[in-house]
Amino acid sequence: MVRKQSAADQPLRLDNQICFAVYSAAHAFNRVYKPLLDRLGLTYPQYLVMLVLWEQDDVPVKDIGERLFLDSGTLTPLLKRLEAAHLLKRTRSSEDERQVLIALTPQGQALKEKARNVPQSILAASECSVSELVAMKNEIVALRNRLNAVIGE
Repeated sequence: MVRKQSAADQPLRLDNQICFAVYSAAHAFNRVYKPLLDRLGLTYPQYLVMLVLWEQDDVPVKDIGERLFLDSGTLTPLLKRLEAAHLLKRTRSSEDERQVLIALTPQGQALKEKARNVPQSILAASECSVSELVAMKNEIVALRNRLNAVIGE
C-alpha cells in the first residue's frame, strides 16, 4: 500500500536527505576503491593513514588522528595492523614518553609508488573533470567544517 505524502512529510523523504546522499556516495566510493586498494593490501582507512604518512613521515599518533577525524581507540588498531604488515613503525618519543611517533618503513615508502594510479582511477570512475571534483570536495569540506563547528569539534 502506497501512502500519499503531504507537503509536511517532504522533509522526511529519504530522497530529500543530504546525509543519505553523502552516505550512499561514500558507499559507492568504497566499492570503487576496494579493488584498487586490494592490490595494495590496504583497507580504505589504512589507505587514509598511509596518505597522511606519505605527506609527512614520523608524526605523532595524535596528529594522524586529528587529520583523519579519528580517536585513538579507532586509530590504534589500524596502526597496529599496518605495523604488522611492515608498512610503518611505532616508537615512543624520546622527548615525551607519552607520545607515540609513526614512521614509514622502506616497504611503506615503496607502497607510495604502487598507489600513484589510485587517484587517477577514481577520477576516471567519477566521469567528472578535475575542476568539478575539486569544487565538490571544497563544498563537502565546508559543510563538514560547519557541522563540526555546531557540535564543537
